[in-house]
Amino acid sequence: MKRLAIYCGSATPNDPAFIDNARHVGRILAERGIGVVYGGGRLGLMGAVADAALEAGGEVIGVIPQALVDAEVAHRGCTELHVVDTMHQRKQAFTDLSDGFVTLPGGTGTMDELWEAMSWAQIGYHAKPVGLLNVAGFYDGLISFVQTMGAVGFLRPQHQGLLIVDDTLDGLLAKMAAFEPATTVVQIGAKDL
Repeated sequence: MKRLAIYCGSATPNDPAFIDNARHVGRILAERGIGVVYGGGRLGLMGAVADAALEAGGEVIGVIPQALVDAEVAHRGCTELHVVDTMHQRKQAFTDLSDGFVTLPGGTGTMDELWEAMSWAQIGYHAKPVGLLNVAGFYDGLISFVQTMGAVGFLRPQHQGLLIVDDTLDGLLAKMAAFEPATTVVQIGAKDL
């Protein structure tokens, strides 16, 4: 994996462990020669990942909508900063520029990005690993919900492994490196859905 899209919050939570972890992710990826593709912001976890990766000599590619540039939240120190018109274009650029996706804690925007990456993998729009770094148990409820979707039948058996989860970055990256793409909805066909 040469580049990973990092999905995370633009907010700064009260608990400094979240910012510390974001900085750790940015630094480790840079040290391993893995470029960061992210939302292009300078605030919150986004800014922490980008700053740490840049400080460690890493490549950081930001992708940000013009509206957020106008709101003065763009990180002007990125290796590259791509300005797009829409959120859809932003997410398409994340997919085009990266070899996989890592989700750190975040809010609704982060969830939107994660769910789209999973949905696109399920359909067959990409065959890249989708990782979830479960920092301090932040995603325990989401992990349980994904298991419930599988148990109820809304997540097909062949897609129940699409979300790769670990509590540590090393563990997550190892699992993502071993990822084998699932049979997609397109490959299954309507008669077997």
